[in-house]
Amino acid sequence: MRLRRKRRRLRAVRKSLELKVLQDRTGAIRPQDVLLVSTLRNERIRLPYFLSYYRDLGVGHFLFVDNDSDDGSAEYLSGERDVSIWTTKGSYRRASFGVDWVNWLNRRYAHDHWTLVVDPDEFFVYPFCDTRPITALTDWLDNSSIRSFGAMLIDLYPKGRIDAEPYRAGQDPLEIAAWFDSGNYSIKRNPTYGNLWIQGGPRARVFFADTPEAAPALNKIPLVKWDRRYTYVSSTHMLLPRGLNHVYEEWGGEKASGALLHAKFLNTFAEKADEELDRGQHYAGSVEYRAYADRLKDNPDLWCKWSEKYINWRQLEILGLMSKGNWA
Repeated sequence: MRLRRKRRRLRAVRKSLELKVLQDRTGAIRPQDVLLVSTLRNERIRLPYFLSYYRDLGVGHFLFVDNDSDDGSAEYLSGERDVSIWTTKGSYRRASFGVDWVNWLNRRYAHDHWTLVVDPDEFFVYPFCDTRPITALTDWLDNSSIRSFGAMLIDLYPKGRIDAEPYRAGQDPLEIAAWFDSGNYSIKRNPTYGNLWIQGGPRARVFFADTPEAAPALNKIPLVKWDRRYTYVSSTHMLLPRGLNHVYEEWGGEKASGALLHAKFLNTFAEKADEELDRGQHYAGSVEYRAYADRLKDNPDLWCKWSEKYINWRQLEILGLMSKGNWA
């Protein structure tokens, strides 16, 4: 595992040569700042609300990698005072699906910072997030000697066709897509890295109904007190050293955990799926996007009679999809 971690760090350094700085304001990062790192391509319409949401949560600085957007994403971000941004035309697939770029940014700028790694369609919620900033969570984690914090990805979708209502820049996507699967999840332990592997939700139910074992993973470890020795291995699903993956309780009880509300399924999704399928830059020959494109042609409706409308984090705790653990 030490050799794997070393190789990952070396890959990150090598792939950093593909990045060109567009705006570097990392000099403004304060020692206590929570950082957010994200890779994106053609997400201009999502960025205003994304930035607003995480600023309100208490994020101090944003570090973005723009992978050859042509919709003005990079130009929009370069005007923001709390944003540093790098651009690249490099292959997303050959950069371990963006993980190499994220690892380099974390190694270079995030050492000794709590760092949140999310996509522009992911919204982090945690216990008491409606009344406490993210720094309250990270202070508690520091005091509890906890270095990483897990979150389950929860796919959100509208009631009815996902293309029925257009999404507007700056709009809260939950105004359109607020429904989710409250059950229908499987969990197993990865014997190699020790992380949990969670599958299910509407993507398993609809797009991978015949092969649920091929459905996308929903387990994430997006919040980490970063150390330059650390490295993500596969998206934010797992890390090295392996101890960072133990974000669950093994001997009874519950550890505190959060959720990532995944607002992927808006009216923009079909076009995005076609674009990513043509690019072929995603995992396993973009099999996930092929399933999306095929299914959406027949019926772009993910809602079912068991769907539940999202209210708040307490609802997710009651359903067992996140936990406040012993944080009170």
